[in-house]
Amino acid sequence: MAVEDSARLRTIAIVGQGGAGKSQLAEAMLFTAGAIKTLGRPDDGSSSLDFEPEELARHITISSAFHHLSWKKTEVILGNTPGYAAFLPEAFATMRAVDGVVFAVSAGGDLKVEGQKIFDEIRRLELPRIAFVSRLDRERMNFGAALADLEKALGAQPVALTLPIGEEAALSGVIDLLAMKALVYSDANGKPREEELTGELKSRAEEARTRLLEAVAETDDALLEKYLEQGNLTEDELRAALHNAVISGRITPVLAGSGAKNIGVGPLLDAIGALLPAPSERPAEHGSAAANGAAVERPHDPAAPFSAIVFKTVIDPFAGKLSIMRVVSGRAVTDAHVLNSTRGAKEHFGHLLRLEGRKQASINAADAGEIVAVAKLKETTTGDTLCDEKAVVTFSMPEKPAPVISFAIRPKTRADEEKSSVALQRLVEEDPALETHRDPQTHEIILSGTGQMHIEVTVEKLKRKFNVEVELQAPKVPYLETIKGRAEAQGKYKRQSGGRGQYGDCWLRLEPMPRAGGFEFADEIVGGSIPRQFIPSVEKGVRNTLTEGFLAGYPMVDIKVTVYDGSFHEVDSSDMAFQIAASMGLKNALEKAKPILLEPIMAVDVSAPDECMGDVIGDLNSRRGRVLGMDSKGGGQVIKALVPMAEILKYAPDLRSLTSGRGAFEVRFHHYDEVPAPIAEKIIKETREAQANAKSHAHAHA
Repeated sequence: MAVEDSARLRTIAIVGQGGAGKSQLAEAMLFTAGAIKTLGRPDDGSSSLDFEPEELARHITISSAFHHLSWKKTEVILGNTPGYAAFLPEAFATMRAVDGVVFAVSAGGDLKVEGQKIFDEIRRLELPRIAFVSRLDRERMNFGAALADLEKALGAQPVALTLPIGEEAALSGVIDLLAMKALVYSDANGKPREEELTGELKSRAEEARTRLLEAVAETDDALLEKYLEQGNLTEDELRAALHNAVISGRITPVLAGSGAKNIGVGPLLDAIGALLPAPSERPAEHGSAAANGAAVERPHDPAAPFSAIVFKTVIDPFAGKLSIMRVVSGRAVTDAHVLNSTRGAKEHFGHLLRLEGRKQASINAADAGEIVAVAKLKETTTGDTLCDEKAVVTFSMPEKPAPVISFAIRPKTRADEEKSSVALQRLVEEDPALETHRDPQTHEIILSGTGQMHIEVTVEKLKRKFNVEVELQAPKVPYLETIKGRAEAQGKYKRQSGGRGQYGDCWLRLEPMPRAGGFEFADEIVGGSIPRQFIPSVEKGVRNTLTEGFLAGYPMVDIKVTVYDGSFHEVDSSDMAFQIAASMGLKNALEKAKPILLEPIMAVDVSAPDECMGDVIGDLNSRRGRVLGMDSKGGGQVIKALVPMAEILKYAPDLRSLTSGRGAFEVRFHHYDEVPAPIAEKIIKETREAQANAKSHAHAHA
């Protein structure tokens, strides 16, 4: 796009809760504008924007996808975003990269928590918005209920620009309140015929237009004064004031229609061009200079130095990595050398690519405000800033969401195990809402994400993209063991079987240390009862045995072990003999030192509406949780509690059920504490049985 055309550009996202009809609306917009030749349908797999196999199988949007259309004098870059809870981080990242949104509203008056969260993010980002009430051709769909949701539940100031003609299956068109015409659609080609308003349609239109004029006039004192005096506004005054009110966020225009029937989509495209901002009308992007961290602004101006934010990464095992970026300022050009200021690395642009659904088209340049992709950048990942080497700036990206659910993944074969680590890292690069690590104690690969569906989709991508098959299991709780009492014992190892024997003898004293005190080894040998060269052997034998545990095979911590006496043999004593003696002595002492089991305790912050507080607190108490306090937040409370890890591994679906999907939580490790005796006995019994079964299984296959 040429620099002089930047005022014609609109970079927008279609957002809204799952099931609101976003993907079908996007298809209708592309078809009406002539960007695609047939009207695709997400339900039958013909959609231009929902094309990943995981999306086709579930009939939902999982990844943001982008396309481009031209409508009259406007160029529109369009992003279609997910609306289900597990994939909202993807939607939020896309919203960070656009200048305005079309908020798809369900016409059933069934606003869900995802819709509320998305609208909260629109407000936080101060994004100008237009609402579109789609699916009005379906049963029990009502335009008035959608307006009520916008006003009462979301706190927006909705103002209708179009009204539906007919209801449910009888939906046939819309009333355009700016042109005061009826637009009647006879088929799905998106081209209506204009008709004059008469009778009931005319009275509905006049009443709604009065509300529109009043709402717009109230956004400007001079206009309000004129409207009160004359009772009307000129067409130019109305459109200009409406444009300003949308950009300032004071008004949310609402349009009616159906994506499936392609009704009311033309007026929506008109509204996008007339009311949503060009990049230059948005506030400058704030960043920092690399050299001194000073604040820097970059206007969304093609004439400014080049800068861009990489907000999404797509990994293809065959085509490589695709970095999708919003050009914040200046112009991106093919074959340019730029700086990744986030990582201090130089990058080279090969071809710039315009995203057209599942396809890409090569372009030579992209101006401020455009979303484009670059292939095979070496160092760049999601969230990085790219800029002119002579005008360095770094922009911030939103913090990664805290994972709410974790699974252990077990590769099915040795080949899967060898490939899984690299494959998982590639998927984490593509999806920052994922986290993966290997638990140092249980040695399991842990995969964490925003919901069970998020994890299941990741497992499917592992197989499809990298041919890695894994099974999901609940992660093992990393229990530890320690002691509560003091004890002393001897470990003596003596073996004679012809030739040189083995002899080691040591006395050990065990003492508990404060929680998180770790391990301490002390040497109190005097008089050479154990020669100096064998003291490290005693310590090694103790350390090795502590890692094996005593009660149930879990590592032992918070123990001080002192070697204070022993004996040796001039010929038969050796490093190995003293290691074995130390192990025997430690086990003998542990019998008497009151060994106990420790479990990880997690700090949990649970956000929930006021009316759910009793149920949530009761549930936390049933999980052996200890509520520390509550803080007010928005329209609800944040409960702070300490809960054993074992009791919260599957908390996400339970909290969703308790709060009708309106609750959220964050969890982090806090400390280790003693497991209550009855529960400890059960854990020890189950662990020993599992170990015995594993041994017998191994012997059977030996």
